[in-house]
Amino acid sequence: MNIDRAIMAFAGVMVLLSLTLAHFFSPYWLLLTAFVGLNMLQAAFTGFCPAAMILAKLGIPAGCAFEKK
Repeated sequence: MNIDRAIMAFAGVMVLLSLTLAHFFSPYWLLLTAFVGLNMLQAAFTGFCPAAMILAKLGIPAGCAFEKK
């Protein structure tokens, strides 16, 4: 698994968790979904993703989206 796939998996888990928490507890949990979506959007344009930086430090190999240039 490379960083690209790990980021997509992590974002998917966070969105599903947020939707589950919003359904059972409070609609304010949808703010987490909005945060994840906004972070993915800014990462697409800037290439800056804090989660990718953490995963790189943990030794997960870079994919084409988060390679250092």
